[in-house]
Amino acid sequence: MHGVKEQELDLWTATVVQHHRLREDLAVVRLEGEFVPFAAGQSVGVIVPQNPNVGRRYSPALPPSLDGKLEFHVRAVPAGWLSRAIVTDTVVGDEWQIAPASGRLAVDRDAREVIMVAGGTGLAPLRAIILDLTRRPNPPQVFLFVGGRHPRDLYASDMLWLLDEQLDWLTVIPVVEEIHDPAWPDEWYERVRGAPAYGDDHFIQGTLAEVVSSYGAYVDHQVLVVGSPGMVRSTVRALVDSGTPAGSIQVG
Repeated sequence: MHGVKEQELDLWTATVVQHHRLREDLAVVRLEGEFVPFAAGQSVGVIVPQNPNVGRRYSPALPPSLDGKLEFHVRAVPAGWLSRAIVTDTVVGDEWQIAPASGRLAVDRDAREVIMVAGGTGLAPLRAIILDLTRRPNPPQVFLFVGGRHPRDLYASDMLWLLDEQLDWLTVIPVVEEIHDPAWPDEWYERVRGAPAYGDDHFIQGTLAEVVSSYGAYVDHQVLVVGSPGMVRSTVRALVDSGTPAGSIQVG
């Protein structure tokens, strides 16, 4: 997507209808526009008006919608000029260009039990897959491990709490490396506190790699792991070392 030009590939247009800042470094962006063909779990190319000559790939956090609804979870990364611009400078009315989808992250039709591991905004494609599974007459049992360094890094705790309550086939396991938040304030986090969400008594302390692998080998499960490259590598290594077949693991 770097340096992509409009005439080189098919593009769809979507307009920002909501920019919801959740953390100093994270925002949820909702758009409506043309129908974009993709499958839950895939990523699409994104070109934003802040720099139309540079594109990036993001995974929608909603499954495909015939009415053109899209949602992206974007974290500003160090030296990430585009991600920082999306988080801080996006406004309602911005027009985004969406490029074709890629990726194969998906739950098999015959899967009975699924382990999902989400680090940070790696939650987005897994959330899309979970919502897509609600369309199946008999969804598999899903165990979602969602992790961050501190509790406030679990930016979607309120949404996950509601899904966990509503879907009897979904179990959410929140994982944090540190039980307490850092002393420095995040004004955006303070604005959204108070909604029903996971508390200290729900957290399992440790890294995602440590916690997920501590349950032993997942020999009859499908395993999906999405997050930063480092988190994915360490989690896959821990899973394989604990006996989970490498062929059962998909990464995104």
